[in-house]
Amino acid sequence: MVFYIKGNSRSIKGWGKFAKDFVGKGFDFFILDFRGFGKSHGRRTEEILFSDLQHVYKWLSDEYGEARIVLYGRSLGSGLAARVASWNRPQMVVLDCPYYSFLYHISRYAFILPIRWLLRYHIRTDRFIKKVRCPIHIIGGTKDRLIPYRQSEMLKALAPEKITLHPIVGAGHNNLPDFPEYHDLLYDILHEAFEEEKNWKMAA
Repeated sequence: MVFYIKGNSRSIKGWGKFAKDFVGKGFDFFILDFRGFGKSHGRRTEEILFSDLQHVYKWLSDEYGEARIVLYGRSLGSGLAARVASWNRPQMVVLDCPYYSFLYHISRYAFILPIRWLLRYHIRTDRFIKKVRCPIHIIGGTKDRLIPYRQSEMLKALAPEKITLHPIVGAGHNNLPDFPEYHDLLYDILHEAFEEEKNWKMAA
């Protein structure tokens, strides 16, 4: 099961197309709208986002078993996936174009002193990632202008023993699927998850 935590734009109607990259490789796929997107209503805060995602993760782990869950966080969803992974023990985490922390990323575009008090979201990926206990794969485009690849390198430096960094040379923020290298890499990562599940079943 791939639990796909999406980016900030559009409802899941615009994200469903990404399912084929996973379903076509034999994986079940789950994605949800954050509150305020699509048909999902309600007040949205950082803590509410974390709580909602944890609730869904628990439901998926009851259905599939935690050892069969791959958490995939894309853009904004990367920090959220890191938070959920830090509370649990999925089989694997994949972070797609992640930010070092939301606070750090937004601070690059502003120079006013009290910015940390003006932000609604801090999402400290840099703190969460240190508490994750499973393998982490980071995928990023080397020409990403929205969330520079440098932030992926900074995350890698925090836990080099459990993080594998995968640069997609020439890719930007929104066009990773346009590169054959991305699909080859995704296949290899998911195949690794499949082999881990097979070994787990044999051991059981």
